[in-house]
Amino acid sequence: MAYADVPAFMIALRSRPALAARALEFAILTAARSGEVLGAVWSEIDLDRAVWTIPPQRMKAGKVHKVPLSPRALQILRALHEVRIGEFVFPGPGAGKPLSDIAMAALLRRMQIEGATVHGFRSSFRDWSAECTGVQNEVCEAALAHSIGNATEAAYRRSDLFDKRRGLMDAWAETLMTGTLSMAADAARIQRAVTSQKIQMTLGVTRLYEHAQDLILAGANDDELAEGVREFSHRPRAR
Repeated sequence: MAYADVPAFMIALRSRPALAARALEFAILTAARSGEVLGAVWSEIDLDRAVWTIPPQRMKAGKVHKVPLSPRALQILRALHEVRIGEFVFPGPGAGKPLSDIAMAALLRRMQIEGATVHGFRSSFRDWSAECTGVQNEVCEAALAHSIGNATEAAYRRSDLFDKRRGLMDAWAETLMTGTLSMAADAARIQRAVTSQKIQMTLGVTRLYEHAQDLILAGANDDELAEGVREFSHRPRAR
């Protein structure tokens, strides 16, 4: 998914109460791999220091990875911590097991988000960091837990660039939330229009939202917005 489309997607995602939705939101906020998120246990989480420390055995590169947690990521964790039922942050239905590794992908299918994958949100983050920030390439790569340069450069850089990564991840979360908040009033109108027409907002969410936004910019009132949303939802979908 293009990074510019992620804030609109987050509106739909945050409206869903399912645990898989919170896992996916957390994955997007942290730019982590799905396996890292689903396998997270509470002993890895330091809520006071806002750090998630993933041990080497759970990392693709086999090295400890410390993830700085943004305010929204912490909010998700604190809410889950209040109702925790075991060691896993995102527990599955089976006792002592994490959420299934297909849970987030299944959620995207149910939301009918075309062309999007869970792993693809890491690319969304990487594109955003390259095009919208002045952050050094090695900081962006470290945020994704990628190896930095060749062996000599990696040996020279003994820091995990944590402080710089915290600034980057906070900026990413703020971008997502600012986009969400700046669209909040319009989103509320769109959601009312969708609800009044008994349309699932998840159907082509990005295109439906963009169409409704165009109607709002054109000065549509609430009745015109509802009718426009209804008409758009009944258009044949491109294959």
